[in-house]
Amino acid sequence: METITFLIDFVLHVDRYIGAFVQSHGTWVYALLFAIVFVETGVVVMPFLPGDSLLFITGALCGAGLMNLSAAMGVLLAAAILGDQCNFWIGGRLGSRVFAWENARWFNRSAFDQAHAFYQRHGPITLVLARFMPFVRTFAPFVAGVAAMDRARFSMFNVVGALIWVLGLCGAGYLFGNLEWVRKNLQIIIWGLIVVPGLVAIVGSYRASRTAP
Repeated sequence: METITFLIDFVLHVDRYIGAFVQSHGTWVYALLFAIVFVETGVVVMPFLPGDSLLFITGALCGAGLMNLSAAMGVLLAAAILGDQCNFWIGGRLGSRVFAWENARWFNRSAFDQAHAFYQRHGPITLVLARFMPFVRTFAPFVAGVAAMDRARFSMFNVVGALIWVLGLCGAGYLFGNLEWVRKNLQIIIWGLIVVPGLVAIVGSYRASRTAP
């Protein structure tokens, strides 16, 4: 229970945790950022880790001079691309057996179904769109692997999606994260980065499930 409470607090106050880590451990923060993004995108059992808010906060810390923007973006891009490749490989290895699984402590069947319905509706472009959608972001490459998507085609959409996601959100944080209005309303912005994409994903997957044969 304590672990769940900590994870919830970390997601909602990622700015405080990352800022404190930079102050205490310096450049080790890049290893932490790589680990968080790689695990969120590469392991289907960890879809609740912060993604969008983490990138925005990282950009803001770079804008404040606490981190190097080029290094941070490079590390995050590598983590996002390699994480999706890992998840795609896992999905390919497991194949259609996944459809027989039910909810378990380590597998969220409803999140898988949501990502699968979204993939069925939008095809490979899901890999780009899903970058901005919690839970769908984690399961989209896994679903692509289960669906036996061509690896070269997957890799292309994977890289494009990672570039747009990392450069877009880190860049936004770098440019706007230290503005007075943004700093005063940072918690609202973090909530928005969690709730709004989640609602879009839910609506998209619902529509996809209604139109699927």
